[in-house]
Amino acid sequence: MFFNLLIKSFANAFRGIGYTFRHEVSFRIQIVFAIVVLIGAFYLPLRTLERVVIILLVAMVLILELANSVLERVVDLFQPKIDYIAKAVKDIMAAAVFVAALASVVVGLIIFVPYLKFLI
Repeated sequence: MFFNLLIKSFANAFRGIGYTFRHEVSFRIQIVFAIVVLIGAFYLPLRTLERVVIILLVAMVLILELANSVLERVVDLFQPKIDYIAKAVKDIMAAAVFVAALASVVVGLIIFVPYLKFLI
């Protein structure tokens, strides 16, 4: 019983990821960057803590993008016409994703640049 519920839960999660991947260009772009960054994190001789930070940052950006997609659809469901508040809610969530992505880039550069200097 528990195992079946677990499988169903995973199936729902993967269906949600697939839906977002098919319908959100920004999510596809972020997935590509995530793959590149994660390959770099495990190819380069990073310390364990640095790898953990990279994984958490990648997850944070992807989670926020998923939440942004949910919020956009919920706002559209209850407020199909774009009015000032609906637009503001969507813009604020997009800003949250942007801030997280920007912070991830900065932290990623701080972590990766010292290792990349030796490859050049």
